[in-house]
Amino acid sequence: MSTWLCLRFDLLPLQCLNRSEDKPVVVLAGARVVRSNDCATALGIKEGMSSATVRALTDSGSTVLLERNTDTERRCLQQLCCWAYTITPTLYTYREDCLLLEIGGCLNLFKGLEALLEKVASGIRSRSYRVQYGLAATPKAAWLLSFAEGNTAVDFQRDLSRRLAPLPLTLLDEFSRTVDSLHRAGLYTLGDILSLPTSALGRRCGKDFTLFLQQVLGVREDLQIDYQPPEAYSDDYWFGYEVKANDELLPTMQLLLQALCQFLRNTQLQTQEIAWRLIGIDGKLCEIVVRSTSSHSTWESWYQLTRIHLDQIRLTAGVEGLTLSCHSLRAGQLESIDLFRPHSEREPLGSLLDRLRSRLGLQAIEKVGCRDEHLPELALHLDSDNPDHDHSKGLECAQRPFWLMPQPQTLKQHGRHLYWNGVLSLVYGPERIEDNWWLEPVSRDYYIAKCRSGQHYWVFRDRLAKHWFIHGVFA
Repeated sequence: MSTWLCLRFDLLPLQCLNRSEDKPVVVLAGARVVRSNDCATALGIKEGMSSATVRALTDSGSTVLLERNTDTERRCLQQLCCWAYTITPTLYTYREDCLLLEIGGCLNLFKGLEALLEKVASGIRSRSYRVQYGLAATPKAAWLLSFAEGNTAVDFQRDLSRRLAPLPLTLLDEFSRTVDSLHRAGLYTLGDILSLPTSALGRRCGKDFTLFLQQVLGVREDLQIDYQPPEAYSDDYWFGYEVKANDELLPTMQLLLQALCQFLRNTQLQTQEIAWRLIGIDGKLCEIVVRSTSSHSTWESWYQLTRIHLDQIRLTAGVEGLTLSCHSLRAGQLESIDLFRPHSEREPLGSLLDRLRSRLGLQAIEKVGCRDEHLPELALHLDSDNPDHDHSKGLECAQRPFWLMPQPQTLKQHGRHLYWNGVLSLVYGPERIEDNWWLEPVSRDYYIAKCRSGQHYWVFRDRLAKHWFIHGVFA
């Protein structure tokens, strides 16, 4: 059986622009009040009032008048969809201020309805939105019940028609002419019309109105296009007050990173770069770009790197909002884990490089890179630590030393014995390398040599010059 949860953000036009609760805030559209916060409502401001009436009721210096921005509302609703996708993969937006989530298929995952609803409530509280809940077996019924008083998980077990019965017909604003006609006939609630024969209701109210009611009751299917995750991720948080210290930003950054990484895991994606935007109280922006050597979805690593970057900046003005964005999403890859090495033995090399790059900068870190060259002195080179560069292509042969000398050094030879800090004995080889015939021919036989102390060296005999040289030292 399907279970639908409606999240209706009735103050979305207001909260996506301003979440202050210490002064009156009014949102206008066409010089009429659309939404107002509790402070403005306490002054007598109601929806539908003209802007002139608002100015007459309030002190213009203390009241904030904002123009409605539907683009910002849609962006906030999409951000809420990204968060809701961590709850269920079946959801979509409804009207201008609602999310409809099918949660029946994930009740076992959250160990029951009560635990799932608490998870949803916790996520919305962390984003400082006000929401009205509706719970029913069909999506449109869940939306209608979001207007009901005391709609709880216990009420969900009751008969749907009885739960819908007290709701006024004025909620069906898309059928305003039909609702006016029903009012003239003395019908004012959903209970008044749900008891009528379907055929008679269809003749009086039309096919579309009847179809809507049938979808509410589950008699007809209500097919909608499910939400699809975006190619880029963005989420923000507004404090509603001025934040002046860097450390005060960290708890909110942690929440945003946890939401991002939960979204990445649910969509089987990873990222190598995130960007923070600190929105100042003066309207100025400060952007922090955090990069990682490898793509992953571990919030603890991103949090540690973010703290390093944050320690390097000084806030010149208070911060009122944070935005976390990620535009380079890629398919996730399984991490190779050593079965026999304890997880806590040492931190991965990539984490160390990330921390060094964050503190010292990209150009401060260099790596040994490899070229497709036969001659060893040409095959290795120093490369800057560019996160977009693939360093995974190394030498395939295991018989190569980590350290090569800048130039091969001549070995002493007495009879059949080679000397370098003592007598050397050849233990492996030869490996012949011939190259550069078009410029200066090279022909070498490489060996691994061992001294009496146990140190291994990489030596070769120059077949053209008839001399022995040492080229590298094994770790």
